[in-house]
This record gives sequence, structure tokens and C-alpha cells, in this order.
Amino acid sequence: MTVSEPIIRLAAKGDGVTASGRHVSGGVPGDTVDAEGKIAAGPHHIAPACRHFATCGGCQLQHADDAVLADFVRDRVANAARGQGLEPAELLAVHLSPPATRRRAGLHGLRTARGAVLGYREGGSHRVVDLAECPVLHPMLAALITPLRRFVAANGPKGMVGIDLTLADQGVDANLTQFPLEGLGPTEAALDFAREQGLARLTIDQGYGPETLWEPEPVTVTLSGVPVGLPPGAFLQATADAEARMVADAAEWLGDARMVADLFAGLGTFAFGLRQGRKVLAVEAERAAHLACKTAGALAGNTVLALHRDLFRNPLQPAELNRFDAVLLDPPRAGARAQVAEIAASTVARVVYVSCNPSSWARDAATLAEAGFRLTKLRPVGQFRWSTHVELVSLFER
Repeated sequence: MTVSEPIIRLAAKGDGVTASGRHVSGGVPGDTVDAEGKIAAGPHHIAPACRHFATCGGCQLQHADDAVLADFVRDRVANAARGQGLEPAELLAVHLSPPATRRRAGLHGLRTARGAVLGYREGGSHRVVDLAECPVLHPMLAALITPLRRFVAANGPKGMVGIDLTLADQGVDANLTQFPLEGLGPTEAALDFAREQGLARLTIDQGYGPETLWEPEPVTVTLSGVPVGLPPGAFLQATADAEARMVADAAEWLGDARMVADLFAGLGTFAFGLRQGRKVLAVEAERAAHLACKTAGALAGNTVLALHRDLFRNPLQPAELNRFDAVLLDPPRAGARAQVAEIAASTVARVVYVSCNPSSWARDAATLAEAGFRLTKLRPVGQFRWSTHVELVSLFER
């Protein structure tokens, strides 16, 4: 007689976990697994949306329905907080981005004897999955997969090339890396490709940074109604819907704050969303993003002022922070240990912390808690649909 165990939760990397602690690849809560590892699908186990699932390294959870996905995102965030002894006063509903909404992607291409392969890497491998479809991508990005494959087959160099795609206001912004264009022929072919596909911009990085080859008009991305210049390679939230949800939360939670510091501001994703009735100082280290934010801020009525500063090496000090009613920060995955320590030592009473890494966020949150802050609101965000990558927006008050 074979004894089966129910799968009760998902682990951080997407494996199903039984009550006894057994990890089962491909299992979701509600499934059962026998001693030989055979899974009996339960009510939350669904057919994957993509034929490449289980080979492509881009998605880990296409076999889980939305209820399981939401629980996974919520638990990753809530457990990170509890690991530091923090319990939010209000745990808000999970935001899950729908399929076909991802507006940026990093693909790989390789010319072969038969043409070319183009797609994401396999999980744990350098091998490229030759994409026939990608249900997470915005349709305008997905439509470029086949034309890009043909372009790489006809013009690609030996070796792997990188292809970064971003959806801008004017269309798709494409950047090719490790893709030398030697001579007039390849350059003309690249220009023809950009023109035929209606690209907003085509840049080529041959090892010295992106060089613009095609840009009929200046490329912008609209942030909370403000067109902002989009430098090649600039950071952008993965989906417009998740960006809108997080910006709306931040604007609501900051309430009557009239002077706000937006730290690690990038292009001004949050700064422009907070500007109504407020003055916002947008602080960013990356020079191109800072200049784009500064220019857009001037055109938007000077309610957003930009400051170029490396907050890792030179965080805002308590005397500077004390001028503000509230602080918003959205740091890289490493978190903001040095800057959070200065916030803790200041008189700032309200902090909105946006994070793409629950672990570094929880570490920083513990520092704020030690300084008297309470975690009053916490929203888990799953904008990287079907992946194990989880984000959040949170409010701390004292």
C-alpha cells in the first residue's frame, strides 16, 4: 500500500512542501505525493500557460492557480516580517500582475548552423530556450520574438548576444549587447530592421555602453502623467499595473505630508506620483536617470526637484532628513542599511519602503522598529507573474 502525503505550501524556490518537510518539485498545495514521488493533482494544480514551462528558467509557478500564487506572494512577505519579530497592523490584499503585461525583458540570442535560437536561458543552465511564445510579455514585446530571431540568424556574430526590450511611450526600445556591427552592410540591416519593426529606439552596445543607432523621436516613459526621458538601460518597474498600485498606496499613505524625500528615486517613478499638493526631493545616484528626472521635474512645474547623490556612500544625514515630513525609499535588492540607519536617527515619523527583496527589507525594517517605528501597512506585490520573485510596499510610522 502506497502512503500519500498532502502538499501544504510552497517553498521559496517554488517546490511543494509536505507536512513532514519533504520538498516536491512540481507540486502545489492541495496535491498529494506518494512514496515514489508521483504527484496526484489537486484543485489548485492547473495546466501551464506556456509550452516552454519546466524547461525555460523564466517561470517556476505556471502550474499553480491564482489563489496559490497570491498565497505564495503573501507568505513570502509576511514570513520575512515575522522573521524579524514584526507583525503588520494591516496586511493588505496581494496585487498580482495579469499575464501579458511585462513591459521589459532580457533575452539571449545565438546564431546557429540552422539559423538562430532566441529566448531565455534554461533553469540552471546557459542553454537558450528557443521561444515560440511567452505569455508573460506584453504583446508588443512578444511580437518581436520571431523577427529578432531572423535578424540574429542573418546578422548575428559568433557567440551569445543579449537583447533587452523595454516598452516606452513611442513603442519598443531595443538594446543589443555583444553585437558588433562591422561595416556598412550590417549597419544598414540593423537600420532596416528598426524601421520595419517600428522600433522606438535601437541601441547597440559593443562593450562601451549603448550607442543609439535609430531613434526617430526622443524616447519617453510616462510616469503618473509626466513624460520622462528614458535613457537606454534605465530601470523601470516590470509592469504598469504594479507600478500604479504601489504609487497609489504610497500617495495615500503619505497623507498630509507636504515635504517628501524620495530616495533611490530612479527616473521619478514615485516622485511624480507624489507631487500633487507636495514638494518632492528625488535623490538618485545613476547620472542618466537623475538628469531625466531633473528635466521632467522642471517641465512639470518644479514640484519634483532632483538631487544627484550616491546614498550608499553618502546617505542623507538626520539634519537633512529632519526637514521632511516623510520619506519614501525604493532601494536595489541589497536594501538600504546605511540610509535606514540615518532615518532611524532622524525625527522623520513616516516612511514608505518599497522593496524587491523581502529579506533585505526585513533587515532594514528591524532597524526602523528598534527606533520606535511600527509597521502599520504591508502590501505584497507579485508583478513577476509565475516566478518566485516577490515585491512589496510598506508603511512605517512612529
